Amino acid sequence: MGRYAVLLPGDEDAWEASSEEERQRVYGLHERFAKLLEERGHQVTGGAELAHSRDARTLRRSADGATTVTDGPYAEAAEQLTGFYLVETDDPEGLLEVCEVLMDGEDVIEVRPLAAAADGS
Repeated sequence: MGRYAVLLPGDEDAWEASSEEERQRVYGLHERFAKLLEERGHQVTGGAELAHSRDARTLRRSADGATTVTDGPYAEAAEQLTGFYLVETDDPEGLLEVCEVLMDGEDVIEVRPLAAAADGS
């Protein structure tokens, strides 16, 4: 079975400013997405909505080997990773079809295969 990350980049500030009604509409899309995944034999093995990137801490190693910790995300960008799903499936094209359900609440969705682990899993 292949393993995939469904990555959800988005505008965190727009989400934060959205109404409760809009948030509930989008959460409903995610519930429908999860139900369709299960019905079509895809297995969700993990995932979460992420807190705002302003709450992130980033570690960087400098050329001299020292590590610095800074507040905020790794990349300064209008869009940040806002959530993700981990999915196991034998049908990656079918996974893409189910991901279309989320397009009523997301501008972009990235589906990326996970690299094989050293233990072969």
